[in-house]
Amino acid sequence: MNLSLSPGPLAETEASFTEMRWPLRHITLAGLHWPASGEPRDGRPVIMLHGWLDNSLSFCRLAPGLRQLGPLWAIDHAGHGHSDHRPEGQGYMLADYVSDVAELLETHFSDHETVDLVGHSLGGIVALLFAAAFPEKVRRLVMIDSLGPISKAPEEAVSQLRRGIRKRLAGSGTSNTYRSLEEAARLRTGGRNPLSEDIAQVLLSRNLTEGADGLRWRTDPRLRHPSVMMFTEEQVMAFVAAVEAPTLLVRAEHGLLASFDRWQERFDTLADVRCLDIDGGHHCHLDGDTTPVEDGIRSFLSEK
Repeated sequence: MNLSLSPGPLAETEASFTEMRWPLRHITLAGLHWPASGEPRDGRPVIMLHGWLDNSLSFCRLAPGLRQLGPLWAIDHAGHGHSDHRPEGQGYMLADYVSDVAELLETHFSDHETVDLVGHSLGGIVALLFAAAFPEKVRRLVMIDSLGPISKAPEEAVSQLRRGIRKRLAGSGTSNTYRSLEEAARLRTGGRNPLSEDIAQVLLSRNLTEGADGLRWRTDPRLRHPSVMMFTEEQVMAFVAAVEAPTLLVRAEHGLLASFDRWQERFDTLADVRCLDIDGGHHCHLDGDTTPVEDGIRSFLSEK
């Protein structure tokens, strides 16, 4: 079995990136690096954060067109892609992803006072929370079909804690195996956020590993566990209000924000924001015609 990238949509990008490893104190993160092309604007890093259950290849179609801005790094979140899983006894709280970004920048990007953050879905949530907590570190913020965490009413906190702990105690069960990358990709083409089969193969090539009985998930099964704690809407709004960086929201017409009735209030609370509406789905930066997304982000990040 072969998990190398399929030729099709990624023939050019496969040659342009290099694999990265970033040791932190309690975990090692992995990811991809695209060097700057041409005359970079100022050498400031662009850090790209992917969505839940995806990986750094989520940005493989955007990166080649954004390299002229400067060097690009796409990070595999903990438990995703080629990054380490969190130690036994730990979960995947949003605050821990934010802490990972803070330590990554402090440890491996300390030569740069600020970075530009581009986040999709979960990555957009993490980027927003980081930009709120560390406004001095973020020059510009891009969120793709993402505008803050899911919130719960205060009275739901007790049941949320109970549900999360019960799942931790029950464990994850046995992971599925697949005979081929194509078989796994066909399953990924359906669901709430469908992908074309070619793109699904590319993305899953980094989420699967070969075992004795076939291909199995490399991603940590604990990623599917319900969180033990969630923010209230008031807390989310406090984070949104604390973001100082100029912000671009890429809103997909058929994405998750299309059915999220609180996005407008959150959008209006951001201090300096503009919206780019895209005729696409949740993965509008990866599947289908990605040119409008690429052009919009490049133009936004090019501004002084």
